[in-house]
Amino acid sequence: MTRARRPTRAPKLAAGTSAPTASAPTAPALAAADHVPVLIEAVLAALAPRDEAVYVDGTFGAGGYSAALLDAARCRVFGIDRDPDAIRRGEALAARHPGRLTLIEGRFGDMDRLARQATPEPIAGVALDLGVSSPQLDSPERGFSFRHDGPLDMRMGQHGTSAADLVAGLEEGDLAELIRELGEERFARRVARAIVAARRRAPIRRTGELADVVRGAIPHREPGLDPATRTFQALRIAVNDELGELDRGLAAAERLLQPGGRLAVVAFHSLEDAKVKAFLRGRSGAAAGGSRHLPPAAGTLPPTFRLLSRRPIRPGPDEIARNPRARSARLRAAERTAAPPWPASSSHGTGHRAGAERAQ
Repeated sequence: MTRARRPTRAPKLAAGTSAPTASAPTAPALAAADHVPVLIEAVLAALAPRDEAVYVDGTFGAGGYSAALLDAARCRVFGIDRDPDAIRRGEALAARHPGRLTLIEGRFGDMDRLARQATPEPIAGVALDLGVSSPQLDSPERGFSFRHDGPLDMRMGQHGTSAADLVAGLEEGDLAELIRELGEERFARRVARAIVAARRRAPIRRTGELADVVRGAIPHREPGLDPATRTFQALRIAVNDELGELDRGLAAAERLLQPGGRLAVVAFHSLEDAKVKAFLRGRSGAAAGGSRHLPPAAGTLPPTFRLLSRRPIRPGPDEIARNPRARSARLRAAERTAAPPWPASSSHGTGHRAGAERAQ
């Protein structure tokens, strides 16, 4: 998922160090992609691309991370995206790097299976840029944005339950719960009540229609934040099972990465960042109550990751000024150890499927 148009430079990551913001841009623009993702220099520093190595861009989007990896080293990249439009757009980038970029339509939660079907080679790094991509957000016909009127869709993979289905099918209480939990909207009850009242008058099928209903239901506006933001976020997360996909993707990266391989994850809201933080802290033995300086207690699974920074990397003020969409970005990164992957029963969370299921 690409958001920024110019790269920023971040300090090189090292264990036990922190780099809270990225500094002014110094890297050359990437001619291979139309956009450059946020924190590109920090992501490259975390992945440390090298010649002849193989990397997975699990959220290909507009190809910004893949292009950066291909430019940084004579490596190979597997770009995965569930959106067929992203795969089609990526063909031009693949043509500019013959034999080095392989595009795979699928979910990053299945990246270990997808990558292993494509190559037996060890995987040196995985990049994940979570959430909606700029091409998706900027295309009215995809129905992700309240800024452009279009069909109320929001499906990344273009199949299954749509946002319009949820808005039409959920009971008021279930709708309020979804908006409160996934959108962190304190006026969720008001919003759900307004949606139910509006759909009794006429079906809500357009993003503009829903945005108007939500704006009319919220009594107080936050500076710089459209009142529809949190409700649209909640519906998008539910439609695409984004938190469940993240759980599966983190576990898949753990299984896929070779010892010494790097994982770099950019999150854009607190729900997904909390999941990434909890996963990496738990898998690195840095969870609350433990010490990374002491051997694991009896019966404790050995750490599968080593944190590259104990604090997330954030974009600097220059990048945020150029691209307001980057303001909430956080990068967390870790290096794979030689320990075997933790069993599936040790993985956390299953995402939020309830909303889509109840609407069907």
